[in-house]
This record gives sequence, structure tokens and C-alpha cells, in this order.
Amino acid sequence: MMEIRFHGRGGQGTVIASILLSKALFQAGYQVQSFPVFGVERRGAPVEAYVRFDKEPILVRTNVYRPDHVVVQDHTLLQSVDVTRGLKKGGWIIINSPAPPDDVSPFQGFQLAYVDASRIALRNKLGTRTHPIVNTPMLGAVSRVFDMPSMDAIAAAIREEVPRETERNLKAARDAYDEVRRIGLIEQKQVS
Repeated sequence: MMEIRFHGRGGQGTVIASILLSKALFQAGYQVQSFPVFGVERRGAPVEAYVRFDKEPILVRTNVYRPDHVVVQDHTLLQSVDVTRGLKKGGWIIINSPAPPDDVSPFQGFQLAYVDASRIALRNKLGTRTHPIVNTPMLGAVSRVFDMPSMDAIAAAIREEVPRETERNLKAARDAYDEVRRIGLIEQKQVS
């Protein structure tokens, strides 16, 4: 079984991202669970959403406490949220950021990737300059970094669940698939 935790802010489409990923994984033949956890439900407040999937039936019905991977839809959350909380060693952290973090020491023992999903969203006219909608670009990055689900499955989920601006969302996902940068495992020597 694999578990992914999404971190985002209210209004970025974090919950929708988890739903779209679930649908894409289901189409790829997985058993899937997807669910959010809300604190204060308002635009800009931190939000978490989870996806759990396996080829076998999933009998677990709890929150995700030890995710295999983490997707961070807003790099400013790195200043206030421990996105590595419970993350399994060697797990991927995919960050929406124009550049890798200046300080990678908190990510030692994890794999790191980044993509400027905000710029991609704005380029594709998704959201506003102050509130870009980054969920579909982040799914393109997920597809590339995890090598699953396929971009075809992501595209099918977007077509099914995103009735407005469908083509823009598809293009944003494909752009992020092409533009994501993988740093890989952060080791002690990179931190020193």
C-alpha cells in the first residue's frame, strides 16, 4: 500500500488534487481512498488531503500518519508546517516552487523535486495572479516523479472532473510533467 499526503492552502485546489489523483489511480487499476482534513476552512488556511492506494483491497480506515510521499502545493508552508512529519525515509517531497529550497537540511534522508506550478497555472490562466490554482500542474509533476499514474490517466480524470477550463488544466498538467526538476535524495554531504 502507498500513501500520499498533500499540503496546500485553502483555495489552491488541494482536495480536488487528491480526488483527481484518486480517480486516475482507480482508472489505472488500483483500489483507492481519498479524504481531506480541514482546520479552519478559509481561503489561505493550511489544508491537508490524503490518498491511499494498493492493488489489493484496502481495509485501513484511519488518517495517514506515515506517508510514503508528500506533495506541497505552496512553498511558503515550509516555514510553518513540518511537511516531513511521519514521512518515510527515502520518500519524495514535491514542492511548488520556482527553485529548490535554500536550506535542504530539513529534507535530509528524503528525495526532493520542485516545479513552478504557480507560474504554470498563471501561464495557462488558472486562477488569478494572487491566487493561482495549482492542483492540475502538481498532478503532472506527480505523474512524472512517481512514474504513475500515467499522464493519460491524469488527463482522463481531469476531463471527467474539471468541467471548466478543461483544456487549460490539461495543458498545465502536461507543462508541469515536462518542467518538474528532480534533485533526488538529500544526503548529509549536501547539507554541510
